[in-house]
Amino acid sequence: MLNKTDKGRAELQPGQRTLGQRERAVLLVADGRKATASLQALFGGVGADIVRELLAGGYIVEEAPQAPVAPPPPEAAPSRGSSDAFSGPRSLASARMFLFDISERMFAPRNKTLALQFRDALREARDAPAMLAVSREMLIAVEGMAGAARADAISERLAKLLPESALEST
Repeated sequence: MLNKTDKGRAELQPGQRTLGQRERAVLLVADGRKATASLQALFGGVGADIVRELLAGGYIVEEAPQAPVAPPPPEAAPSRGSSDAFSGPRSLASARMFLFDISERMFAPRNKTLALQFRDALREARDAPAMLAVSREMLIAVEGMAGAARADAISERLAKLLPESALEST
């Protein structure tokens, strides 16, 4: 399992554009839950080279898989209204709806202008690369507002919603 390091999280901050789009896409989904092999298979197999470069550069680390955690009992599950409780098929449409939800819950109450910018960008994102670009910007803003742990949690959920083909097409 691959996970972001502090250097990797810093790369996703505003103004830190030292990596290319594919490298940043792999870094975005390196959440400690996806199998290393699945990230290496991205971009028609070029993902293996990208993973090696990110490991060598200290942007990600390989961690041993953790034992599966039992799901919480039904009474402890988050409410349907929670952004963490979003469920839907793996698709760009599901990812877009999840990001719209994050925009409304995280940004609209605090920064209406930023929420409007994200809503407009999401409406214009017609393909996987555009969707990933908007999601990166949103995650950077989330980290600034709510911290790295919240941004990582949203990144992990987003990775579960995006189809593998979305990452391969960038």
